[in-house]
Amino acid sequence: MVESLLRMAGLEDWPVPDYSTLCRRQKTVSIQISFRRSGGNLNLLVDSTGVKMRGDGEWQVRKHGPSRRRQWRKVHLAMDAATGDIRAVEFTSSQTGDSPVLPDLLAQIPADQPIGTVTADGAYDTRTCHAAIAGRGGTAVIPIRKNGRLWKEDGPAARSRNENLRTTRHFGRAFWKRLTGYHARSRIEAQMLRLKAFGDRIASRDPDRQAAEIHTRIALMNRFSALGRAEIVRAV
Repeated sequence: MVESLLRMAGLEDWPVPDYSTLCRRQKTVSIQISFRRSGGNLNLLVDSTGVKMRGDGEWQVRKHGPSRRRQWRKVHLAMDAATGDIRAVEFTSSQTGDSPVLPDLLAQIPADQPIGTVTADGAYDTRTCHAAIAGRGGTAVIPIRKNGRLWKEDGPAARSRNENLRTTRHFGRAFWKRLTGYHARSRIEAQMLRLKAFGDRIASRDPDRQAAEIHTRIALMNRFSALGRAEIVRAV
């Protein structure tokens, strides 16, 4: 297929590497993920999803039940709410939790770009996450867990989190979500669907090649967003 595309482009003298060569090079290739830098503070939407690495398809699972060979990897994303571009990505094992990865995602944001808000679900309601967001000068838009209690106010992160807890208890969780704009997090969930549109599983078995495959998908997603994206209008 690639050879036919090169012939159509008038590049018959270009060599086409075989599949094994591409697999070997994929392990060391460095994928540059381009993005558009939004003006003002950067508002991030954070979430994670699982991508199947090995195992039966969904039809076979429904018919015969899951096998022991089903294996997954987790993709953690941080998206710019203004442009829709993915600004940070981490690729981990399925056993890795969501909250420990957030500081690594924030570390990928340039230090000279101020962060406004970081919106994530209740799995990120930890001291590590709140401290990492406060350390970058951002505001955490994270719902308090249902069994959440007041923290010892030993810093700005704990004070901000306790204020969210008091507001939630007084006005209710639904009002807090509307007040803070938490429902914008649905946009990062839509990006997860776009990621899986390239395929519900990753083809590589080596961790480095798997990471390169995911980074390639992210780079393509950002490129597609730069070419044009739908405008979302709230229905009255």
